[in-house]
Amino acid sequence: MRKAGVLMPISSLPSDWGIGTLGSSAFSFLDFLKKAGQSYWQVLPIGPTGYGDSPYQSFSAFAGNPYYIDLDLLRDEGLLKYEEYEHIDWGGAPERVDYGKLYKERFGLLHIAAKRLKEQCRKDFFDFCNDEADWLSDYALFMAIKDRHQGRPWSLWPEELRLREKAALDRAQNELSEEIYFWKCTQYLFYRQWSQVKSYAAERNISIIGDMPIYVAEDSADIWTHPEQFQMDEELRPVRVAGCPPDGFSEAGQLWGNPLFDWQRMKAEGYAWWIRRIRFQFRLYDVLRIDHFRGFESYYSIPSGDKDARNGRWEPGPGAELFKCFERELGKKEIIAEDLGFITDEVRDLLKETGYPGMKVLQFAFDSRDGGGRLYQPHNYPRNSVAYVGTHDNDTALGWLETAYQGDAALAREYLHLDKNEGENWGMMRAIWASPSKLAIVQMQDLLDKGTEGRMNTPSVLGGNWQWRALKGDFRDELAQRIHRQMYLYERL
Repeated sequence: MRKAGVLMPISSLPSDWGIGTLGSSAFSFLDFLKKAGQSYWQVLPIGPTGYGDSPYQSFSAFAGNPYYIDLDLLRDEGLLKYEEYEHIDWGGAPERVDYGKLYKERFGLLHIAAKRLKEQCRKDFFDFCNDEADWLSDYALFMAIKDRHQGRPWSLWPEELRLREKAALDRAQNELSEEIYFWKCTQYLFYRQWSQVKSYAAERNISIIGDMPIYVAEDSADIWTHPEQFQMDEELRPVRVAGCPPDGFSEAGQLWGNPLFDWQRMKAEGYAWWIRRIRFQFRLYDVLRIDHFRGFESYYSIPSGDKDARNGRWEPGPGAELFKCFERELGKKEIIAEDLGFITDEVRDLLKETGYPGMKVLQFAFDSRDGGGRLYQPHNYPRNSVAYVGTHDNDTALGWLETAYQGDAALAREYLHLDKNEGENWGMMRAIWASPSKLAIVQMQDLLDKGTEGRMNTPSVLGGNWQWRALKGDFRDELAQRIHRQMYLYERL
């Protein structure tokens, strides 16, 4: 049965408090999806973000982003007072996230909430800490030490902490007990609210698609706690790092900088680290999109210290064996493989062997900078695929038509019979709704007729990313009805 959904980052939800949260706007958005005949809500990674604000560079593969904790819900629980946050300046543009102001203001409020939570002495808080101890204790200690050292990455901490010497860790546990409690509290509050949103979605028969980066950030509790799982030297410095090679969009390639996995060690341990990670993801989501799927077949390895990705090389990944381990341990799970970029026959074979649907991006059908060509034209989409007009790394539909090479945009307009009276973005969305793909996902920005001002991320560009937000009133009934009609026409209800 063919279905449809919307890609909408939590950070992009409207609110009065600087960023989208797990409060009333999340519930309103789910109501909108239901009215629009949608079956899926796709989000970006929900982990805590650091420098650059990218959800793909998180301090933890398990923790939730404290920014998404809704302040009004904390008020309803008696953990905040409205006058404590009603006059705070969260930034002058409601359609953009001001991360600087968030960083300055949000944690002070959360400290107040944490103090009141301690006074309430809730049993379920202690239960949460016990149940999640295998990751929560390390994360809370990591963040407390990071705060003590003015936010510096763990690679710049004093050697005894960087190398996790027991005496130093014991001392930190004692000295930073209040800070450790605070970071555990933020996770309790986040996951309380997340579970409410997830339950509300399930009541409306809407599945949540999560997004898991293949790599974890160097400055993360995961690597600090388990450096042996990564390609690190004796001083716990990365030997080689992740990225992708030069292409039509970037002559220097992309230097992500994430430490690479020690796949040989992971294999010897039965991929236990990965199984733990995937098991946790499926506690949060109904479906999981795995970013950079091709990295499991072979991955691009760049010498640590290089300034760009030109000197990288391809090295073999774990292949299908890893996914067979997943299935043996966890059962059959719904996974979407992000198979974009430089794809070889070996990657296609891996996709076929796993049975996971790959991704088809309409913009790539016409964009000569990428060279995707006819494989990305809707008449060629296989049923076992997920169709997109664009992803978070692409411009919006209208933005792409304005910024693509003139000939590429002209070809798209001809092939898709785009009509400005209808809205050319709607013509592009109709193409994937009408395609054979079993699932079609559109960005909320395209449903709202946004141009480049609605773009979420421009890869390899620092600043200005991850900021777009919807406005109050955007989840209109008439828009939901228009979408619902398209779902009826293309049998995606």
